[in-house]
Amino acid sequence: MPTLTSIQPQEVFSFFESLSNIPRGSGNEKEVADWVVDFARERGLEATQDDLHCVLVKKPGQHGLEGAPPLILHGHLDMVCEKEDGVTHDFEQDPIELLIDGDFVTANGTSLGADNGIGVSYILALLDSKDIPHPPLEAVLTAMEEKGKVGAAQFDTSKLSGKRMIDFNWITDKEILAGCSGDVTFTVDVPAEWEPVPGTHTETRLLKVRGLAGGHCEFDIHLERANAVLVLARALTTLMDRFDVRISDPHGGAQNNAIPADAQVVLSLRPEDVRAVADAVSELERTLLNEYRKADPGIRLELDSAERPEDVFSAAAGARFARLTALIPNGVLSWSLTVPGIVESSNNLGTVRTTADGARLMSTITAAVTSRKHEILDRVRSLVALAGGGASVEQYGLDAPEFPYRPDSKLLDVARKAYSEVMGTDPEVHVSQCSLELGMFSQKLPGLDIISIGTELHDLHSPKESVNFTSVARVWPLIREVVSRLH
Repeated sequence: MPTLTSIQPQEVFSFFESLSNIPRGSGNEKEVADWVVDFARERGLEATQDDLHCVLVKKPGQHGLEGAPPLILHGHLDMVCEKEDGVTHDFEQDPIELLIDGDFVTANGTSLGADNGIGVSYILALLDSKDIPHPPLEAVLTAMEEKGKVGAAQFDTSKLSGKRMIDFNWITDKEILAGCSGDVTFTVDVPAEWEPVPGTHTETRLLKVRGLAGGHCEFDIHLERANAVLVLARALTTLMDRFDVRISDPHGGAQNNAIPADAQVVLSLRPEDVRAVADAVSELERTLLNEYRKADPGIRLELDSAERPEDVFSAAAGARFARLTALIPNGVLSWSLTVPGIVESSNNLGTVRTTADGARLMSTITAAVTSRKHEILDRVRSLVALAGGGASVEQYGLDAPEFPYRPDSKLLDVARKAYSEVMGTDPEVHVSQCSLELGMFSQKLPGLDIISIGTELHDLHSPKESVNFTSVARVWPLIREVVSRLH
């Protein structure tokens, strides 16, 4: 049974519910891309998809705007896949279970995918409409946005003729987004120097970091929430300073652009140290609960029984991994002096994974100034070089440029006037610390006039993610009004 039939506007939420029934985690977009192409062709629209499953749909103008310059619409098909502890959900097969809670749509124990499912739903509703005046539309729905903006980087913009773009990947209806930061992702590999578990280390425990709020690496980075991977590293350095602890199987975080809410590692211990290790973990948990009593009050450390591993990191490699991880810059690194109150640069240490050679960390730097991104990455390179032991750092994926603010934007002027009439108040024009795909489009299509229109979303990239459906009901008339004014 559909869940969202009781809320408005149905021309938007019917599409959001359809999208929620299709698994669409980053890298798993083929099914949803096929669905969008079929949707378009059923309506007689031109639709194509590329090898990464980015989709382009073209629709002629209508109701007097047939000859107007084309308008590019943009959103991304993929979502971040996060779930609460104990929730059984296969993001590659299971639909998102939608819930209505007051004025909000949420998901049952998982991330919702309103980022960017709501934006895509606006675009589908425009493509589906027969009564809304609009210029010719070129709808670009990218794939793997949440994995380093890979889809936008490879998208063939020569297929576009539009010189103005409205993006729908924003998080509030109080603003019109008119500029944003760029980002770059890097990996750090730490060799394990694998060796058999020492014969003296007959006890095995699983050290877990749980209960953290997590969140979006850009929108939530200034909230000073705990980072589970860094908490794990802190716990390991605390234990290694006092005990002969060996480690294996470090794992944490969902992906590079989400603040990690959980992490864990297997500990091999001497029997005589087990009780003291448990006491040390409990003591650190009390310390963390005090430190994060406002920002992350649910934080907890757990020690569970675990199977004895075959191999562990050498003592030197384990210490190198823990200390190097703990020293990687994380959180807000500088504040903008140009746009007060906005983060200029930050880093999110997003994941740790065990590899055949040891462990790999993945982290994303976001910055409004390209040179600042690379200065931070150079600091990480220096840190890794000092760590030694074969540790290495590499840029991962793309170097996404910033989307520069254009105060003379004609599209922004149209949107501001429409906003004032529809909403009854003037919008804030915002330049954000977040990194979106818009910088790539502005770089590939010089002179492209871009704005982003958003909807009230909360707790992106986390199981608490929600969308205010009354916001959708406010924004949809705004979108209709804006596109109808684009002569």
